[in-house]
Amino acid sequence: MKYIIEGGRKLKGEVKISGNKNSILPCMAAALLTQEEVILKNVPNISDVDIFIEIFKYLGVNVERKDSSLYINAKKIFNKSLPENLVSKLRASILLVGPILKRTGEVNFHFPGGDIIGKRNIQTHLDGFIKLGAKIIKNDLNFHISLDRPKKKISIFMDEASVTATENLILTSVLGNGKTDIRNTASEPHIIDLCNMLNKMGGKIKGIGTDNLEITGVKKLRGAEFTIGDDFIEVATYSIAAAITKGEIKIICNTKTDLVPIINILEKFGIKLIPMKDGFLVKSGRLKSPEKVITSIWPGFPTDLMSVVIVLATQSEGVILCHDWMYESRMFFVDKLISMGADITIADPHRVLVRGPSRLNGRVLETPDIRAG
Repeated sequence: MKYIIEGGRKLKGEVKISGNKNSILPCMAAALLTQEEVILKNVPNISDVDIFIEIFKYLGVNVERKDSSLYINAKKIFNKSLPENLVSKLRASILLVGPILKRTGEVNFHFPGGDIIGKRNIQTHLDGFIKLGAKIIKNDLNFHISLDRPKKKISIFMDEASVTATENLILTSVLGNGKTDIRNTASEPHIIDLCNMLNKMGGKIKGIGTDNLEITGVKKLRGAEFTIGDDFIEVATYSIAAAITKGEIKIICNTKTDLVPIINILEKFGIKLIPMKDGFLVKSGRLKSPEKVITSIWPGFPTDLMSVVIVLATQSEGVILCHDWMYESRMFFVDKLISMGADITIADPHRVLVRGPSRLNGRVLETPDIRAG
């Protein structure tokens, strides 16, 4: 996709926030766990959803899209293999492995693709499947997973608080006769969305919003209607865009508590998000960089916002250390900002020093990942 952007203008007006990009895909995956219809509302209009719809149709699942709603009916799943040409486009396709495994007893898939922001292996997923009683056969980048002997009582301590691995373990544990305790889980708002949706479908998940989940398997999940939460990353992105153009915008959204750790950082830069009944009014004056911004697991500052914070730092007074310890290639887009006139020093693959403010000049750029874009 190609965009032509003419800068030098203040942003103004109002914007309605989309459904959470990181919520919709696991919630779509959850729809595969029931033979009844699932209706998802506030669905964002993004290519990731389009790819999931293509995969669903390949599996034999009926999907209908009406405006911002999806109607999914997985009464039957005819295919136990995920299509390599689609899986290679989207890392989140790994989320379909658990539901297909539970519905059909086995699944074949190719190593998933996606944004190039580091060594994003799937070992945490595979380790979790094995602990849940699965048998895995690997042939180069292809995997065959089958349910060997599902266990009655399982305790899992995750080596890392991976978001997608947490979601996959939840999706794989919610159906069955056993009880699964998962510790050191991720607890982002999109995981809360997934758990709330599954409970609405008849699941039994406790500890939602914490890093310790207790899941009691059920024999059957029913259909349900669920509204995807607003995208807090999008709220922050629009807020930063307004600030660096010295504009003022109104953001219409329902999410507020999810923004607390993000607003804390934005306020240090001088950006004000004034709460309103239906969202926020975003204002900014003189932008000044704090000493440092470091990503962390939730409820810390999210890695998905590091790229736009670096851009914000180029327009803020002072020197700031931006540190993303999660992905070793997250910072590799900054050379494009440097080519535009930014004063940035790359300390190592995880850390950069940004000195601002700098005047950025127009360039033809190719983005390495969606967040850098």
